[in-house]
Amino acid sequence: MTESLRRVAIVGGSRIPFCRSNSLYADKSNLDMLSAAIDGVVERFSLAGEQLDEVMAGAVMTHSRDFNLAREAVLSSRLSPLTPGITMQQACGTSLQAALNIGAKIATGQIESGIAAGTDTTSDAPIVFSDRFAHRMINLSQARTMKQRLAALKGFGPGELKPVSPTNGEMRTRLSMGQHCERMAQEWHIKREDQDQLAFNSHQKAAAAYEDGFFDELVTPWSGVSRDNNLRADTSLEKLATLRTVFDKGSKATLSAGNSTSLTDGAAAVLLCSEEWAAEHELPVQAYLTTGRSAAVDFVNDEGLLMAPTVAVAEMLQRTGLKLQDFDFYEIHEAFAAQVLCTLKAWESEDYCRERLGLSEPLGSIDRDKMNIHGSSLAVGHPFAATGARILATLAQILEQKGSGRGLISVCTAGGMGVCAILERP
Repeated sequence: MTESLRRVAIVGGSRIPFCRSNSLYADKSNLDMLSAAIDGVVERFSLAGEQLDEVMAGAVMTHSRDFNLAREAVLSSRLSPLTPGITMQQACGTSLQAALNIGAKIATGQIESGIAAGTDTTSDAPIVFSDRFAHRMINLSQARTMKQRLAALKGFGPGELKPVSPTNGEMRTRLSMGQHCERMAQEWHIKREDQDQLAFNSHQKAAAAYEDGFFDELVTPWSGVSRDNNLRADTSLEKLATLRTVFDKGSKATLSAGNSTSLTDGAAAVLLCSEEWAAEHELPVQAYLTTGRSAAVDFVNDEGLLMAPTVAVAEMLQRTGLKLQDFDFYEIHEAFAAQVLCTLKAWESEDYCRERLGLSEPLGSIDRDKMNIHGSSLAVGHPFAATGARILATLAQILEQKGSGRGLISVCTAGGMGVCAILERP
């Protein structure tokens, strides 16, 4: 442990291309993808055989076999098998929270290096059976005599074999994230046209970033894929406007498949370390992770499910003494275009900032030209637990290319939570 806090260096990251669920990665598992993302970092920074202090990673959609996911991914990678793996989960904020956890350990001198990562696949979603059938199978596995086996099977009917369909609905409301976001859009009077415009901009900026070579080092081709297959460089506002709404059929409905993220498979990873470790390994530092914050909202009692980043960012700014306008870049996760627009509108609202955030004045507006300058989740996709690491690596590279500056990350999550962070390059 150190007596004073050290700076937390971000060396850089790597991810595999993101793909729509049930497409090019339909036969890949979380372990396959997470191992590939970690190996992308290993390859990029010549870490084959290197013993890191830890790898922290997780996934949202998991099978029982994924209980030791981070450690198994380490063992499947080219890192030294002496590297510990820690599995965690905070919904869509998983890999950003992993980076904050690793960063805190680096800052206090507990460790020198670590990889924060995340993965998710809805192509390989866990399929479960009814509790009655599950208990029956447990009893059958424990039976030692024919009489016990017959007793375990007594009363069995074919209906027990009907699987329970996987869902991304909130357990306490039984509403999907999209349904919750549609409610937010109506509460904040977010127009369909504005959502489509944000989605269109995201695709255009991500496509331009690929053409400019921005993603050359960040995206490692894998399994025959070299580019995110959700990206639509040829989309248009006219095409987006023709898409039907998907979470509500009423006249006020605004969320479509075009202005909402699609279900996505993929993985991403980021290397963090102390400045001393970076120097020892002759690795340049792209940026520094300076602080972060998590928050939650009471969505069960009608707060917007995806509004927690408004709280997390406000609290983080109060702790740092910074203003919302004190940033050169803003990376706001695009779970839905409406979510981004609700967040921006809330920060501009005097009533919301006073009544919900406890502020004497609104946080204010941001320069939209500084937001998601290379596109975000609406364009490249959103493999839940991988998104934080994707954004972290993207912003670190943006700051490195600029040469200096400060960036804000904001990620909404299921369960009514939000995670945010600040990156700086002096």
